[in-house]
Amino acid sequence: MKPSCWWLATAVCALVAAESHGAVLSGTLTVPPAPPAEQHRNAYPGQAGSLASHRMAPRGAVNDAVLWFERIPAAADSALARLSWPRPKLAQLDQQFLPRVVSVPVGGKVDFLNMDPIYHNVFSISATRRFDLGKFPKGESHSVRFPKPGVVNVYCDIHSDMAAFVLVAPNHAFTQPAADGRYTLPDLPTGKYLLRVWHPDFGSFEREVDLSADRTLELSY
Repeated sequence: MKPSCWWLATAVCALVAAESHGAVLSGTLTVPPAPPAEQHRNAYPGQAGSLASHRMAPRGAVNDAVLWFERIPAAADSALARLSWPRPKLAQLDQQFLPRVVSVPVGGKVDFLNMDPIYHNVFSISATRRFDLGKFPKGESHSVRFPKPGVVNVYCDIHSDMAAFVLVAPNHAFTQPAADGRYTLPDLPTGKYLLRVWHPDFGSFEREVDLSADRTLELSY
């Protein structure tokens, strides 16, 4: 092998080694019974027509939780950012937000699509991200970028019982559990990490995790 080719092969191997992650955290999250439905009611409703009947968004679903690592190596975050990350959609359907919770990495966007035959006015007064999309009709969609990590409470200025949340993670190492509570976080270099768990109805907690290899961790509120 010529010296130049050897150098190129060595560089490629080094790059692959730098981007190959070493450990995956997975497991199951358990939450308590569902809390009362009146929690997180919109305190800032406006006045407008409503649907003749609509479903109240359920509370206490385990897949409303978000799990993320507070800090990860910059190279690992850059590698995760290059993966395919579909833009979350927070739809307005049957006079409720679906899903109730979406999560994005810092700097990410969320699409707000009205699927109801009535107007909605999506807004937030959260310090993490304030916005007001104004009234918009069925079929219209607006996007919002979230430049700071934190929790954003989302409401409709027209309908008092509509509420949702955007959890903005500080990096790309985050996930939401499946309906049965099972979760898998993105693979990372081995090391010690601070895992955070948040749920709109049950609050938050944190756990130190030592990823020396793939690990299963059962979590419970």
